[in-house]
Amino acid sequence: MQNITSEALKQRLDSGEKVNLVDVREPNEHEEFNIGGVLLPLGQIRMMDVEDIEPLKEEEVIVYCRSGNRSGQAAMLLETMGFSNVVNLEGGMLAWEQKFGK
Repeated sequence: MQNITSEALKQRLDSGEKVNLVDVREPNEHEEFNIGGVLLPLGQIRMMDVEDIEPLKEEEVIVYCRSGNRSGQAAMLLETMGFSNVVNLEGGMLAWEQKFGK
């Protein structure tokens, strides 16, 4: 599993690069604040219910959560399911908010 910093991700997003983002938090957390990721809670990934992102198996997928812990778990699970390029956002939304606000 690779990691990416909030600064590096923001730079990629600001440049207009198409990035596959997956938010592994709970729906209420996603509604409160997100950076455009597809909502796929960790519990759903644990049940191997990843149909929504199945077409991304061969593409880079950047996962994020509140602090980087759940997304780290999600990244490892996705890798075991055959996703070839999973990247974890270091520090999650806490790090993002600290650097850039909501």
